[in-house]
Amino acid sequence: MFAHFGLKDFIDIFLVALLLYYLFRLVKISGMRPLFTGVLVFIAIWVLVSQVFQMELIGSILTQVVNVGLILLIILFQDEIRRFLMGLGSKKGLRFITKHFFPQEEDISHITAIVLACMNMAKSHTGALIVIQHHIDLDLYEKTGEMINADVSSRLIENIFFKNSPLHDGAMIIDGAKIKAAGCILPVSRTSDIPSRLRLGLRHRAGIALSQETDAKVVIISEERGKISYAHQGQLKIGISPEDLQALLLEKD
Repeated sequence: MFAHFGLKDFIDIFLVALLLYYLFRLVKISGMRPLFTGVLVFIAIWVLVSQVFQMELIGSILTQVVNVGLILLIILFQDEIRRFLMGLGSKKGLRFITKHFFPQEEDISHITAIVLACMNMAKSHTGALIVIQHHIDLDLYEKTGEMINADVSSRLIENIFFKNSPLHDGAMIIDGAKIKAAGCILPVSRTSDIPSRLRLGLRHRAGIALSQETDAKVVIISEERGKISYAHQGQLKIGISPEDLQALLLEKD
């Protein structure tokens, strides 16, 4: 069985294993693990029926379902697929791949500074919109604001979002331990999935929209309610604690 097993076969199996590992991480993040499990169970049944037991009639029916199901899966995972392709096409394409498959320990001091600033701004009811860039470049949005390129610090973040600051109403974009730009303009989500009872303002809708289009993590401070919200992968968490925020920002995708 393994007489003709060579280097090419090993590379083939290794790449398939990496792909399956990434798919597992993808469905874990997006909350679609039950769907992924259901797909695997269906594929197992299809293989048993068509290959093992060789039931031609039901096997041919399931084969047609599989052919259509591929299109259905692309529709269901279109947001994740778009983010993955955008990451591959970005300047950090190679880093995007290595970080997904070979995650490394990183300095988290800048995360602590972001959380401290958010906690202070929530207490003082200072509105803020902070975008933490991940793999997908946000150059397009950075150009709409003022370039800063400064080290992340809680005092600098609080000063930028101070109510009398000219950059107060825009978004801040952070890449790693650097504040890249502030006063940036983001797209606004017009999705009908947001309950009207939440009465979300432009900051929250902009945060949701950017998290749908990219893999960035977005933190929103409500000026009216003084609460911290978090948007990622199109999902919004409202009224989270500073401890929860730090845990979410430290999560590996």
